[in-house]
Amino acid sequence: MHVPDGFINAPVSAATGVVAAGALALSLRGARRELDERTAPLAGLVAAFIFAVQMLNFPVAAGTSGHLLGGALAAILVGPFTGVLCVSVVLLMQGILFADGGLTALGVNITDMAIVTTVVSYAVFRTLVKVLPRGRRSVTVASFAAALLSVPAAAVAFTLIYAVGGTTDVALSKVATAMVGVHVLIGIGEAVITALTVGAVIAVRPDLVHGARGLQQRLKLRVNGELVDAPGAAPAPARTSHRKVWITGLVTSLVLAGFVSFYASASPDGLEKVAKDKGIDTRTKAHASEDSPLAGYGVKDVSDARLSGGLAGVIGVGVTIVAGSGVFWALRRRRSADTSPASVPEGV
Repeated sequence: MHVPDGFINAPVSAATGVVAAGALALSLRGARRELDERTAPLAGLVAAFIFAVQMLNFPVAAGTSGHLLGGALAAILVGPFTGVLCVSVVLLMQGILFADGGLTALGVNITDMAIVTTVVSYAVFRTLVKVLPRGRRSVTVASFAAALLSVPAAAVAFTLIYAVGGTTDVALSKVATAMVGVHVLIGIGEAVITALTVGAVIAVRPDLVHGARGLQQRLKLRVNGELVDAPGAAPAPARTSHRKVWITGLVTSLVLAGFVSFYASASPDGLEKVAKDKGIDTRTKAHASEDSPLAGYGVKDVSDARLSGGLAGVIGVGVTIVAGSGVFWALRRRRSADTSPASVPEGV
């Protein structure tokens, strides 16, 4: 659902840029509270994993494909504020290096794909976790539902943005019906990928899943007929080290982007298909990065398509994890500095 340049007019693109900038500033502050010694390294990996999986377009209907948006996955794994930043890093790398998503439309894409999906999915997720039985299975079920609803929500958000700033004269009802219809199908794929990924992480390291925190039950003792927490009861030790989880995630991302992506569906994604069928792409502008050596997810001057796409995917994963990890490492250091004894005024 990467919106190219030319779909939305300049004033509305600028307005969404202001909205995106404000949301990113808020997320930078919020992420400092979410990031700790466990989640800070994981957050950069989550961004790289989302980049890799977004290369895997899956068929959803005749001549139409879909791909992961990633807002729900990021929010549940590392928190909503950090999740917005993860998806935004991915969108920035895709726009600058791979000519995917317009640069003047970056505010539109961040608002739609990072902010809307994260806010909607995390609200649904937290609501379901509160009403479902406490346990890991409930987290996975809630992840599925949250991801499923986040995609059509993003389609609705794009439709509203188009209603205000669309550059073509197409009936809004046609755009809304087509966008929501196809993205409900894409949402099923999003939900499956999100639930499987969250389930895999929570099976080995539930403490690394932001959305699962607080669900571990403490040992209970019966005292005078009442159940009370056992004194000094500690959670069960992690079965898999943090480093192993990180390495496994990185290797998985590299394999998906460098090899599996070659077999992804070549059909246009939901937005591209709707834009072509309904005629809202008639004023699409050339991408500012169309001459990038990695434009179109291929390495320039590498003639073998499989090798070209694989190298581009590996480079993309590497650049995204470096950029994301740098941002989250800096935020983690800032939090540590803010909470250090030296930063607390004397007498507080």
